[in-house]
Amino acid sequence: MRVVVAEDLFLLRDGLVRLLEAYGFEIAAAVESGPELARALAELKPDATVVDVRLPPSFTDEGLQCALAARQRTPGLPVLVLSQHVERLYARELLADGNGGVGYLLKDRVFDADQFIDAVRRVAAGGTAMDPQVISQLLSRRSQDRPIGGLTPRELDVMELMAQGRSNTAIATQLFITERAVAKHTSNIFGKLGLPPSDDDNRRVLAVLAYLDQG
Repeated sequence: MRVVVAEDLFLLRDGLVRLLEAYGFEIAAAVESGPELARALAELKPDATVVDVRLPPSFTDEGLQCALAARQRTPGLPVLVLSQHVERLYARELLADGNGGVGYLLKDRVFDADQFIDAVRRVAAGGTAMDPQVISQLLSRRSQDRPIGGLTPRELDVMELMAQGRSNTAIATQLFITERAVAKHTSNIFGKLGLPPSDDDNRRVLAVLAYLDQG
């Protein structure tokens, strides 16, 4: 699997490259600025890209905007964005086209190799990988506005993991319940929130995230 890495800090960029290579990924390019990223994505068309939100020369959200522009040219191009802080706006922009193949993680997650690599693989496969802190903020804001659809505590646990992009198998493992129980909780969640049921894992993630980000 060919990956483009975009990170302006040499040590972190080098660390990302070494980590990805250790797990069998091929590094198509490792760049440090927005213009370099734009060229790499246009010319190389990688299987996935790992991008720092803030890149030179603007050091604002240049990395994110380059990635979004590349997804417009190549719909569904898998993009995993790394950020120093939680910014719901970044998550919203990533999810706007509803196509999946996107992820948003805090840079701290890179130090958990298994979690980071799992996120890269999920995104590359067309799934969604959202940082737990992003989901926690969305849940907190939503619950302050009004109760979340009368969900039980267990259903809230399932919804939080589902919104992160976890599969039923992963949710069952983390919560120490059966996959059948997860499927039942998922069905209840969609019914209580008034969301259309879906057998597509990615569409159900996007539906829940859209619900949490309302308002």
